Amino acid sequence: MQALTAQSEPAMIELGQQMSRQFRLGEIVFLEGDLGAGKTTLVRGILKEMGHIGLVVSPTYTLVEPYEFSFGQVYHFDLYRLNDAAELEMIGVREMINPHSLCLFEWPERGVGILPNPHWQIKIAYVSSESPDESHRRVEVRRCV
Repeated sequence: MQALTAQSEPAMIELGQQMSRQFRLGEIVFLEGDLGAGKTTLVRGILKEMGHIGLVVSPTYTLVEPYEFSFGQVYHFDLYRLNDAAELEMIGVREMINPHSLCLFEWPERGVGILPNPHWQIKIAYVSSESPDESHRRVEVRRCV
């Protein structure tokens, strides 16, 4: 496990850029952390490093946002509003998880029973709840497979 810190939004984006260099098509990445911890900000950095130009917003209401690249697809999932893990079957998650895509899951615990085990697990937490600077985060990265 690797533990990193980010003290600002730009630093979190930079961490995402660095991490993206380790990810490969066919992999699943779980992003865990409280609301506002920086999961989507980290995804912005990942997608930026892969060549995405434009906005990256959390797909809270649509559950998934696809990004097409010349090398394959990246699917950004936000399962926060998922009522039942079976809903993932209805949106075709099994087809999206394939050797030609990278799948990034926010709130993966809501997909238990449907989602396979991740290749990477990223946990983001505030360094200290008493910290006056709430942008200071601890980011733990673990290779699972």
